[in-house]
Amino acid sequence: MSEHASVHKQMDWTKAKVIAAGVDIGAVTSKALLLLDGQPYASSQVATRTPKESALDAVNGALNKTGLKLEDIHYIVATGRGSVQAAFAHKAVSEIACAAAGALRVCGPSVRTVLDAGGQSCKVIHCTEKGRATAFLWNDKCAAGIGRSMEAFGGLVRKDLAETAEIALRSDKFPKLSDFCAVYAQSEALDLIRSKVPVEELIAGYYYAMARRISTLVDRLGMKKDFVIIGGLARNPGIVSLVEGILKVSRLATGPEWDPALIPALGAALYADGFCKRQESDASARGSRHN
Repeated sequence: MSEHASVHKQMDWTKAKVIAAGVDIGAVTSKALLLLDGQPYASSQVATRTPKESALDAVNGALNKTGLKLEDIHYIVATGRGSVQAAFAHKAVSEIACAAAGALRVCGPSVRTVLDAGGQSCKVIHCTEKGRATAFLWNDKCAAGIGRSMEAFGGLVRKDLAETAEIALRSDKFPKLSDFCAVYAQSEALDLIRSKVPVEELIAGYYYAMARRISTLVDRLGMKKDFVIIGGLARNPGIVSLVEGILKVSRLATGPEWDPALIPALGAALYADGFCKRQESDASARGSRHN
């Protein structure tokens, strides 16, 4: 069920006052993250099959080996493309809001621009020091699927993502490929393979084209420092390095303790924690008025 799951075993959920969860149902991967009194406790990532199945798979993957059951979670927020299919969630919150909230929790209140680069979509977000999104830009049709296209391109050149990223980092000579459409760039690369262009140059060219496409999206909204990259593509050092170079800016690092793909799920969990506490506060206030 779970492609990757982790649990902080030193934490004791039985002592937590608030157990909150965020689930991010993406087009490629679904993620879930649990908080105990606002602190990360367990997480899970699964390949998305159908949104409904994968949302539950992700949450169950995070619950696995914790002793917790779904009904033990006080509040659950869903986000992502399939959020409306997560029938067990108490509320759905937009991907934009969750990405901003998660990024600020991980990188601090100085963050002003968030690039959420996922398997199927890219989003650029401006936010305040409190994590409130003030403006955003979603990829247009031809920017969609960059994350997926990187994997497909790896198959085309018969190398895995780690290998292509390493080659892209060390290559400074490459052909110019289309940067307006991932599919068209891949078609151009295929033509160059037939023309016997060295595979290392093809890889560097394709990476540069995709990094340029992402950077154009950032330029359209405008860059405000500090800047952070989250989402699955943030795990690819080749893309990250090229985007930084094109934009002429250094991103804030998310640190080795955080998988950048989990940050929107973290944001959803933070919203769940806040909603739960607000409910308790409202209930307490109503009780005080009645006494």
